[in-house]
Amino acid sequence: MADLFETFDLKGLSLNNRIVMAPLTRSRARTEVANEQLALYYTQRATAGLIISEGTPVSRAGHGYLYNPGIYTPEQIDGWKLVTDSVHSVGGKMFAQIWHVGRISHTSLQVDNQPPVSSTGKVAKGATVYAYTESGETGFVETSAPRALETHEVAQIVEQFAQAAENAMAAGFDGVEIHGANGYLFEQFMNPLVNDRTDRYSAQHLDDRLRFAFEVVDAVSARIGADKVGYRISPYGQLYDMPVYPQIDETYTALCAGLSQRGLAYVHVMDQSHFFLNGGEGAEQAQSLRNLLKRCKEALGHTVLILAGDMTLERAQALTTSGLIDLAAFGQPYIGNPDLVARLQHGWPLTVPDRETFYVGTAKGYIDYAPYSAN
Repeated sequence: MADLFETFDLKGLSLNNRIVMAPLTRSRARTEVANEQLALYYTQRATAGLIISEGTPVSRAGHGYLYNPGIYTPEQIDGWKLVTDSVHSVGGKMFAQIWHVGRISHTSLQVDNQPPVSSTGKVAKGATVYAYTESGETGFVETSAPRALETHEVAQIVEQFAQAAENAMAAGFDGVEIHGANGYLFEQFMNPLVNDRTDRYSAQHLDDRLRFAFEVVDAVSARIGADKVGYRISPYGQLYDMPVYPQIDETYTALCAGLSQRGLAYVHVMDQSHFFLNGGEGAEQAQSLRNLLKRCKEALGHTVLILAGDMTLERAQALTTSGLIDLAAFGQPYIGNPDLVARLQHGWPLTVPDRETFYVGTAKGYIDYAPYSAN
């Protein structure tokens, strides 16, 4: 029987347990460079078997929110090195999640107020990002109309991911996770109801639908080694105007098979069904995802499968024991519980985090959560 609290071998990287700290955007890098406060935040949580960093943009155009630390300048590499050195000093392991938001951005975050770039010129209806308002203040604003990338420009984005992966290794990370989930750039290419291209990156045929994803994976793997690469997906997710499309099962089964053939360290699935729990849609989505997980697990072979999304100790134990997943990722519980592994292992109560400080603030609601004490 799988034990969440025993060591686990991730393609030669020894993890202290099967519990993963999922990527969490916290918007604390005021200069877009990781700093001492970020280093303390992650080090406090380094008893996780694996930490996956918050999304770190691969370029200026990849930003969709204020105060996210990037991974494309020498200063940003040095900032992340401070974080990884601190995490490693207490025995932690850490992957960098490398990220490009595509159309989920705003002109105020782009160079010279240019439009964001994407697979399409379609606006993400109803989506908002944390950027600058017309008056120059910070706040949530509707996403700007994107510009569809020219065919030759796609290769530039691929190279940005490869360089970001190289930068991450220079910064001391143990590997990288390519952020292919949650309605960002990769899904904008994969979804045929969003991607209206007619070139080789169109979404009308399976090979073309997956072309961008596999080109990035291959470029990143060639640069740092496939055993140091993970890939995050969110099948059936509908964040940021991502409609469900008929070819979802075919698409993600083929994606998982292709990732397995490439020998990646892991595939990380984000379950978004809990966002729809107030109606039948949530239950239907949860069952569809479970069925897809079974197919992906079979297709992945020896590639590790991680699941995140509304995770609990009971769910993590059941899913790992059944063999459906290998590692369990916890997101929001890690905000208020830096010692989450110990709390889960000993049955100690969990602190409920303050939602008001999830994305704004300084130390409050970030590094001031205390370990459990019976006193």
